[in-house]
Amino acid sequence: MTEENIRLSQEENRAKNWKRWGPYLSERQWGTVREDYSDHGNSWAAFPHDQARRRAYRWGEDGLQGWCDRGCRLCFAPALWNGKDSILKERLFGLGGNEGNHGEDVKECYYYLDSTPTHSYTKALYKYPQQKYPYTQIRIENERLGRLGPEMELADTGIFDDNLYFDVVQEVAKRSPQDILWRITVTNRAATSAPLHILPTLWLRNTWSWGTDLDAPAVKPSIIQEGDGLFIDHESLGKFRFHAGTDQARPKKAEWLFTENDTNHEALGGMKNGTPYTKDAFHRYIIQGEKKAVSPKKAGTKSALYYLFQVPAGESVTIYCRLHHINESNRINGLDQFNETVDQRLKEADEFYNEVIPPGISEDEKLICRQGYAGLLWTKQFFFYSVEDWLKGDKEMPEPPANRLLGRNHDWKHFYAKNILSMPDKWEYPWFAAWDTAFHMLPFCAVDSAFSKHQLLLLLREWYMHPNGQLPAYEWNFSDVNPPVHAWAVWRVYKIADRKGERDLLFLEKAFQKLLMNFTWWVNRKDLDGRHVFGGGFLGLDNIGVFDRSHALPGGGYLQQADGTAWMGFYCLTMLSMALELALTKPAYEDIASKFFEHFVNICDAINTLGGNGLWDVQDQFYYDQLIIDDEAPIPLRIRSLVGLLPLSAVTVLKQKTIDALPGFRKRMDWFLTNKPDLLKYVTANRVPGKKSSGRVLLAIPSQERLRQSLTYMLDPKEFLSNFGIRSLSKAHDDHPFIFQYAGATHQVQYTPGEATTDMFGGNSNWRGPIWFPTNFILIEALERYYYFYGDTFKIEYPTGSGVECTLRDIAIDICDRLISLFTKNEEGYRPCFGDSETSKRYSDDEHWKDLLLFHEYFHGETGEGLGASHQTGWTALVVRLVRERREKLTEEGFC
Repeated sequence: MTEENIRLSQEENRAKNWKRWGPYLSERQWGTVREDYSDHGNSWAAFPHDQARRRAYRWGEDGLQGWCDRGCRLCFAPALWNGKDSILKERLFGLGGNEGNHGEDVKECYYYLDSTPTHSYTKALYKYPQQKYPYTQIRIENERLGRLGPEMELADTGIFDDNLYFDVVQEVAKRSPQDILWRITVTNRAATSAPLHILPTLWLRNTWSWGTDLDAPAVKPSIIQEGDGLFIDHESLGKFRFHAGTDQARPKKAEWLFTENDTNHEALGGMKNGTPYTKDAFHRYIIQGEKKAVSPKKAGTKSALYYLFQVPAGESVTIYCRLHHINESNRINGLDQFNETVDQRLKEADEFYNEVIPPGISEDEKLICRQGYAGLLWTKQFFFYSVEDWLKGDKEMPEPPANRLLGRNHDWKHFYAKNILSMPDKWEYPWFAAWDTAFHMLPFCAVDSAFSKHQLLLLLREWYMHPNGQLPAYEWNFSDVNPPVHAWAVWRVYKIADRKGERDLLFLEKAFQKLLMNFTWWVNRKDLDGRHVFGGGFLGLDNIGVFDRSHALPGGGYLQQADGTAWMGFYCLTMLSMALELALTKPAYEDIASKFFEHFVNICDAINTLGGNGLWDVQDQFYYDQLIIDDEAPIPLRIRSLVGLLPLSAVTVLKQKTIDALPGFRKRMDWFLTNKPDLLKYVTANRVPGKKSSGRVLLAIPSQERLRQSLTYMLDPKEFLSNFGIRSLSKAHDDHPFIFQYAGATHQVQYTPGEATTDMFGGNSNWRGPIWFPTNFILIEALERYYYFYGDTFKIEYPTGSGVECTLRDIAIDICDRLISLFTKNEEGYRPCFGDSETSKRYSDDEHWKDLLLFHEYFHGETGEGLGASHQTGWTALVVRLVRERREKLTEEGFC
């Protein structure tokens, strides 16, 4: 057992609190719903970036790859100034949702390079330009480019040309749970020396300004100078000491600065300041030369050791910081034995990942895995949001507008979160999203199965889940409807977290009980006619459809959704599998398993035969949504998209020996099929003659014939099959867009391989043509299940039109390879995920960039270039799972 495994065990058994501290700070707290107290609800405009340095946050903190305790009481992050920028670099800059030409977008270059699951060792890189940061240029140019132009990124400005930048590498190591070491190494990549102001900063989250008991301490916490370091006193966190130093013999400047983490109301044009020493004091002191901005008392709630270096060309300076509880000094003084500890933790991280990352894969794939796990672990974040208190406002602050009580999330007053959560992206999406979390937990499970289980159960707790059974979607609108994938994630984590025979039945049962409530909510709310055909609204598909499904549809109609119905079939089968597993030791679950079996068969019948052919279009041989307006005949929306492919995912294979081991379930299953023989066509058995309890039973929405017809589209390069995976929208809609006209209005869907050209959903997401990891992963799993049942007897032309027939297993493996190839170097030495622009080639040609990876939100359907959120490590880290499963498929016959 590695040292990191021992730490994980100690944490899980509560012997030692190794996860009390971590990289839990958001990369962006400004512009979030939580910090929006406006009457218009535009959170980007309510709290813009320009206010972030002056205005204290109510619900969290942000910093430059910062750290904090799990309650975000005490925070640490470096601040930087190159001597030319207009502001101190304390946080990442980007364009808000109302500024970017494709929605919100961070405009910085930073990378999560390493982390163990207990954060006993972490490493991150920030590339800080030596020239003045082009804030205005980026805003103006993205506005000029408009929706049809590409995003202008920081590198596109030429600011990194001639290597005029610093590499700022932050390594953190824990000597013990509350003895933490930061080693910050700054390297000048330019050919000439350059000045750098660097401030390792320690501050306390403001919990004292709001006049509420929600999080307020009885005694205001403090940071005071004690000798050559700091003493921190916090009533709930405890007492700590902080030490800092440098390897430079004589920095040009080194002094302690102090202020308060309080809003500068006067600078914002508001009321009088409560203290002359405000949050922006260090910015004013260093950049504006205001000597009285900092406190002379050498005490406050925010402090930094201010260094100024002249960094020689190609050389580095290093700063060392240590924070430890006064009772956890480990008998080590100050910064003694610093490098030895950091280097030892790195060695232990290597040992841990040597066990986690499968052997026999390429060096490129090992790099993908290591940085994929790092991104997952770095994007854990402290998330604090009490909806009832947020709606009411704070005693010491202006009263919120009256319309707030009827606005966003007003019907989620029970919601209370104060946890470390897995985020999609700590800048672009610094709030949890329920269905993102589900996908995150699969790759997470390989490094920290306890965390995966905890996260999945947490969203089912009564302070998250609505009393009516709905799961909260995301902070922007908890009531939005996301695909019901939570049960699938629970089931997958249950199976992969532990060895067979040692699985966590208690975890499975806890989740199952709450998921029953969520399933009932879906049935009661989203099956309008009670005919097993589901709507569901948004369902995560953004602008893939012809209109926004979350809002009123043409003619006041409603949709019978192929994807909504498929997701419910998928949900049914997952719940059936879970119920059967529980029934093996608890027979009472046989009854509920029978219910899910019956429900699934009815869904199959509805999607395939309701009204004649259900949602299957005989003309095109594909599943489509249908629009129902008044009493008119259903209108098929003939858009070939993921909507029509998702019915393939509703498939499972039951082992006959499992069915025979549950006599109550088998009896009810046989009765159902005997009394409803017309539904037998949805249950396909493959048994070995003469062998009792042998064989398998297939449950699937499409028949074998419809499976073939659907796959013919999916595996066609002219339709869905890209060099990098399955497209979200058929390429056929490039030359032949889908046009829908009703009541004088025209709606159109056209294949767009890259960023959105429409304002639907703000234009910040685009599933119309790009490659999207979550659905690719689910479709690959479906192919595996079909192969598990049909084996080599089912072959199909792959790619369509090639004349070559392959098994579904071979096809699943090849699609895995296509997705993995987004990140691996091609024949020209370039990684497709970085595109083919001149500025992107530095990721292959420059030794200081070439081994850096980003896990984008989605990818261009033709070139594979990464698009959307640049650090969407959560669901795109599924590539790590694919690397693992790709290896297992080669070594385990019939892997499923």
